[in-house]
Amino acid sequence: MSSPLAVAFPIPFDAVSTDGILPAIRAALAVAEARINAIVALARGAHTFENTMLGLERASEELDHAMRIVGHLEATTTSPPLRDAYNEALPLVSAFASRIPLNTGLYAAIKAFAATGEARALEGPRLRLLEKTLAEFKRHGAELSDAGKARLEALDVELARVSLKYAQNVVDATAKFELIIDDEAKLAGLPEGAKRAARQDAEMKGQSGWRFTLKAPSFVPLMTYLDDAGIREQIYRAHVTRAAGGPHDNRGHVARIVALRREKAQLLGYATFADLVLEERMAKSGATARAFVVDLLARTESAFEREREELFAFRKEREGNDAPPLAAWDLGYHAEKLRQKLYAFDDEALRPYFSLERVLEGAFEVARRVYGVRLEAWTEAPVWHASVKSFKVVDEATGAWLAGIHVDPFPREEKRGGAWMDGLLTRASGDADPRHVGVLVTNVTPPLGGRDALLTHSEVETVFHELGHLMHHTLSRAAIQSQAGTRVAWDFVELPSQMFENWCWEREALDLFARHVDTNEPVPEELFQAMRRARTFRSASGQMRQLGFALADLRLHSDYEPERDGDPIAFARALLEETSPAALPPEHATMAAFDHLFSDPVGYAAGYYSYKWAEVLDADAFGRFKREGIFNPEVGRAFRECVLERGNEDDPAQLFRDFMGRDPELGPLLERLGLAA
Repeated sequence: MSSPLAVAFPIPFDAVSTDGILPAIRAALAVAEARINAIVALARGAHTFENTMLGLERASEELDHAMRIVGHLEATTTSPPLRDAYNEALPLVSAFASRIPLNTGLYAAIKAFAATGEARALEGPRLRLLEKTLAEFKRHGAELSDAGKARLEALDVELARVSLKYAQNVVDATAKFELIIDDEAKLAGLPEGAKRAARQDAEMKGQSGWRFTLKAPSFVPLMTYLDDAGIREQIYRAHVTRAAGGPHDNRGHVARIVALRREKAQLLGYATFADLVLEERMAKSGATARAFVVDLLARTESAFEREREELFAFRKEREGNDAPPLAAWDLGYHAEKLRQKLYAFDDEALRPYFSLERVLEGAFEVARRVYGVRLEAWTEAPVWHASVKSFKVVDEATGAWLAGIHVDPFPREEKRGGAWMDGLLTRASGDADPRHVGVLVTNVTPPLGGRDALLTHSEVETVFHELGHLMHHTLSRAAIQSQAGTRVAWDFVELPSQMFENWCWEREALDLFARHVDTNEPVPEELFQAMRRARTFRSASGQMRQLGFALADLRLHSDYEPERDGDPIAFARALLEETSPAALPPEHATMAAFDHLFSDPVGYAAGYYSYKWAEVLDADAFGRFKREGIFNPEVGRAFRECVLERGNEDDPAQLFRDFMGRDPELGPLLERLGLAA
C-alpha cells in the first residue's frame, strides 16, 4: 500500500498520520539520493537532456511533494505531534537540498551535458533550464572549497530550523492572547457583526462576555470602530509585541536569521543577501530594488504629509484643539470616521452583500469569463478539515479537468494567520496525469448564528487575490515541472493575483455576486459610487506603509550592521516610524511576528518590495482590460496564453511584453491611487 504522502491525485489529506511522516520522508530521501547517484554514475559521453537535466528535475519529486503536504498540514492543522515530526524531518531535508549543488560529481555531470552537441542545440524552455541550473549551482556553492561547502550546508540547515521555530512562535503567541470584555458598554462603536462574533467566540471557549484575539477578523474591526481608546491601545500593543517576549520570543531568532543570511551571501561571493536573492528576479540587485522603493517614496511623500495633516485636523475638529496627538492605535479609528464623513461610506454597510458562498461563486464566474475555465464542486475530495470546500477546475473549451483546488476560509487556533495560496501538486503538461492541486487559505470572518459568513470588501479582495494565484498555478501548461505555474521570479508572481483583485471594483463584475443576504438586491448605486470614491482614500498612507516595510526589509538584508545598528527589531522600528503617520511605541516589534520575512529560509526576505513592483505591472496590464473590455475573451485568452500558461518558460519581462506589446509603465499605478501629478 502506497504512502498517503506519495505523489497522487487527489491528495489523501485525511489519510496522513503523524506516525507515518518520518518513515515516508526517510524513504523519499533514500530514493532521491539514489537518483542523484545514478546521474553522477553516468559514463562519459552518456549524458543527455533526458537522463541528466530531467533526471535532476525528477530526483526529489516524491520528497518535495511529501514535505509540501506535511508543511501545509502543519500550517493549517498544527498539533504537538505533527509539529515534532515536521521539526525532525526539516533538518534532514534541508541538509539534502543544500548538498545537491555542492555535489561535485553532479555538477560535473551537468557541465558534461552542457558540452554536448545536444546541449548546444537547445532552445526555448530547455535551454533556459540548462542555463538556470548552471547558474543556480554556482549561486548555491558548487564552486566553493570543501570547507566552504560544509559551512554552507550547516548554514542552510540552521536557517531552516530557526525560521521554522520563528513561524511556530508566531502561531503560538497569536493563539495565546485573548481579551475578555464583560461590560457591553465598553464595546460602543463596534459593529453588531463583530460583537456577535466576539460573543460566539467566548461561548465556544465556555466563557461569558465577548472574546477578542489578535487574528484579523477580531483585531481589525476593534481597531477600526471601537470608541474606547484604552482598549484599542491594549490590543494594539499586544499585536505589535507578539512573539517579542516570554516563551515565544522571536527577538533572538530575527537577529540570528539576519546574521545567517548575511554570512551565506558573503560565503557565496555576494556583497549582501539582497544581491544574492534578487540576482534571479526582475530587479536583479538590491540597489535596483531599493532605488525603486525610494523613487516611489519620493513620489508619495507630499500626498502622505497632506493626508497626515488632514487626519490630525479632523481629530481636532471632533475633539477640540486640546485633543492629544494621534497615537498609533488611533489611526484606523479616526481614519474610518473621516472616511465616513467625506464619502458617506462605511465598509460594514457592504458586508451583507458579500456572503462567502456568493463571493466564491462570483470569483469563479469572473475566472470563467476572463480565462475560460469552469469551477465545479468536488464533493468527494479528501480534506484536512470539515470547513474546507473543494472544486474542480475544468477547461470550458475542451472539457478537460485541469486541476483540483481546496478552499480553507476560516481562522482556527491551530492554523497560521493571514492568507496564502500553495501549489501542492504541480505537473508538467506531458505528465500521464497533468492535473494540478492547489489550496486557497484565508482567515476571513467566520459564519455567525448558523448563517453564511459575511465578508468585508477587503476580505473579498483577499479571496480574489489568492484565486488569481491559483489561476496562475492551475492553468500552467509548461512542459518542464520546475518552470510551471507560480515558480517564477517573486517580483513577478504577484502580477496574476493583484490583477485579479481589480474585478472587485467593477460594477459589471460585482453584479454577478454582490447580493444582499436577506433581500437579494444588488449593491445600491449610491453605495457602489461611495465605495469607488473612497478607493483612493488615504492611498498615500497605505502606500507609505508598504514602502516602509519594503525599505526596512531591504536595509536589514543589505546595509544593516549589528555592531553599528544594534537590535535589528529596533533598527526596523525606526525605519517604519519614518513612514508612519503617528509615533510608534518604543516596544513596537513588528519584525518579531513578520512571517513574510522570517518564517522561511528565504520567503519574501529582501523581496517585500515585490508587492509594489507587481502592482506597477498589474495596474498597467489591467488597463488593457479596461480599454478593451473587462470580460473581453480575447484579452483574457491573451493573458492566459502569454502569462498564466507559460510559468517560467521565458524571462518575465518578455512575458509581460508578449501581453502588452511594450515594457511596463508606472503611470497607471499612480493614476489608480490618485497620486499622479
